[in-house]
Amino acid sequence: MRLLITGGLGFIGSNFILKLLSENTDLQILNVDAQLDGSNLQNLESLSKSKNYEFLKGNISNKKFMEEQISKCDAVVNFAAESHVDRSINDANPFLVSNIRGAFTILDIVTKQKKRMVQVSTDEVFGSLTDGSATEKSKFNPSSPYAATKASAELIINSYFVTYDCDVVITRCTNNYGPRQFAEKLIPKTIILANKNQKIPIYGKGTNIRDWIFVDDHCDAVSLALFNGKRGNSYNISANNEINNLEIVKKILAIMNKSEDLIHFVDDRPGHDFRYSLDSTKISSELGWKTKLNFDKGLEKTVQWYLDNPEIINNISSSVLNPTPWKSSN
Repeated sequence: MRLLITGGLGFIGSNFILKLLSENTDLQILNVDAQLDGSNLQNLESLSKSKNYEFLKGNISNKKFMEEQISKCDAVVNFAAESHVDRSINDANPFLVSNIRGAFTILDIVTKQKKRMVQVSTDEVFGSLTDGSATEKSKFNPSSPYAATKASAELIINSYFVTYDCDVVITRCTNNYGPRQFAEKLIPKTIILANKNQKIPIYGKGTNIRDWIFVDDHCDAVSLALFNGKRGNSYNISANNEINNLEIVKKILAIMNKSEDLIHFVDDRPGHDFRYSLDSTKISSELGWKTKLNFDKGLEKTVQWYLDNPEIINNISSSVLNPTPWKSSN
């Protein structure tokens, strides 16, 4: 089997590729990545001599290019996306291009070529929840331009399934953490700044709640959806680790034996959702998925990975680690 993975140089995509190839020696993987923000060639440096892996630089919005690559493969898993909410607030246009136009380009091609597509989406399409957890049937209520573009892609994909009966599956996951995550995200940013004994910015009062899942557990779920998911279905993926941002930072500081004096509260970002939560009963009951790694152990493992890879820490620019000042979209 030959798979096309888009966005495979990013955090989740690279972990997915490494996991698949370690568990399936007969798989062939073609990785297409535009090498934009969040992509890192070092993430898959260990596969540079692998006969089961090939990398091509390219943009998923390039129809001719994608037609050629998809024609070589049996299925596509689309991780490629602009994913940082803060960036979408400052400039939403790249998110519309990648997350909507790019996803549509893949969808249209796989429909015509009769291939399978897995669209990797997000819990943010449901917006902020006051109580309970979103199921696959919950209504969309995105708050940020990023979340709106991911919701838009899902709606287009669902319309294609209804109209053309194409072979599509959607996965939605809660916040991921683990090795190889881009440094502007909360957990790696906290680790890197703490290691440098620099102030760690936290939006607002740090009470915003997310459900955290170790990236390998997410990759297991996507793999099950790819090979066993029912066409036209969506699957929520969560680990039931709801914790607020301030507690996350405190846990990391404790692991690293650093003072909580490093915590620095900054102005909250516009439209900051208070809580995300997903109900993953469906994927557990239908596909037999379950998490494998305890949250605290996963966090310790993540901290250690960054400390064991000092080149990652040393090569991060201050502009990535410091909050982006909000600016008008006008």
